[in-house]
Amino acid sequence: MKYPYSPIVARGKLKWPNNAKVALLVTANLEYWDLIKDTDKPYYAGGPAILPDSLPGNVPDFPNFTWREYGQRVGIWRIFRCFDKLGLPLGCTMNAKTALHLPELIEAVKVRNWELVAHNYEQGELLTDLAHNPEKEADVIKKTLDVYQQTMGKPAQGWLSSSLRGTLNTCNILAANGLKFYCDLMNDDQPYMVETDSGPLVSIPYSNEINDFTLLTRRAHSNDEFVDILKAELLELLGEATEDQSGRLMNLGLHPHVIGRAYRMPALREFLNFAKDLDGVWFATREEIADWYLQNNEGHIT
Repeated sequence: MKYPYSPIVARGKLKWPNNAKVALLVTANLEYWDLIKDTDKPYYAGGPAILPDSLPGNVPDFPNFTWREYGQRVGIWRIFRCFDKLGLPLGCTMNAKTALHLPELIEAVKVRNWELVAHNYEQGELLTDLAHNPEKEADVIKKTLDVYQQTMGKPAQGWLSSSLRGTLNTCNILAANGLKFYCDLMNDDQPYMVETDSGPLVSIPYSNEINDFTLLTRRAHSNDEFVDILKAELLELLGEATEDQSGRLMNLGLHPHVIGRAYRMPALREFLNFAKDLDGVWFATREEIADWYLQNNEGHIT
C-alpha cells in the first residue's frame, strides 16, 4: 500500500454533503474475546488489562475476561438505549466471533439499520502476528468476511483490524476482496485514498486519541474531563472547517465495557446532546463517507 504525504494546509477544499463542516463518526466496538488460548505465553486480549500481571493464555483470567464481558451483557444495551432515545445512528464494528457467539448483539444493530464494519475474526488475534505470512492473513480476512456475508446478507464494505494492528499486506488483501474503506490509519482529520495492487481504498481514520479506552481507562480522566475533551475537539474542528472552508472528520471510539458503565453514561449523553445541537455536524457512517469520497476526491489530495 502507499499514500502521499499531504499537509492539510496544501490540499483542495473538502466539501461535505449538505454543507456540513464536521462528519462525526461514533463507533461502538462489538468485540469477542476467547477465555483461553492454546499457549503458555501471556494472552494479549486486544487491549490493556484492567488488572496487571497477565496470565498464560491457557489459564482463564476471569477478572479481565468478565470485565470485558460486562460490556456484552450490560454496557452495550445502555449505549443502544442512549442512541435510541436521542434518535442518533451508532456505527458499530464486529468481530466475526461476535456474530457467531453473541447473535443478539448483531440482531440489535440490524434491526436499527445501523452500520456494521468488519473487525477481524477474534479480538485477541492480531493480524501483525501474520505479518510474514500473507497467505494465512488472507485466510483470516476471508474467513471474517464470509461470516459477515452470512450474518448480514451482503458483503462487508470496510475493515478495522483488532487493535488497529494491520500489516503491509492488509490493504492489498482487503481491496482484492472488494472492500471500499480501511480504518486502521490514524494520521488525518480527513479521508484520503490509499493505493494498493488491487485498486484504491478510502482511508477513514479511526482514533485511539478520541477514544473512551484511552481517555477514561488508560489516562483516568474524569467524566467531566472526558466531556470537555470531546467538546474541545469538535469545536476546534468546526472552527477550522469554517475558516478553511474544508470539511473535517471526527471519530469517537467507544467500548461497551468502558463507556457502558452506569456512572459514565451521563458523560456520553452530554456530549451527544451537545453535538446534536451544533450547526454543521453530520452524524455520518463510514460507508456514506467512502461512497461520497470515491466520487468527490478529485483535486483534494494530489
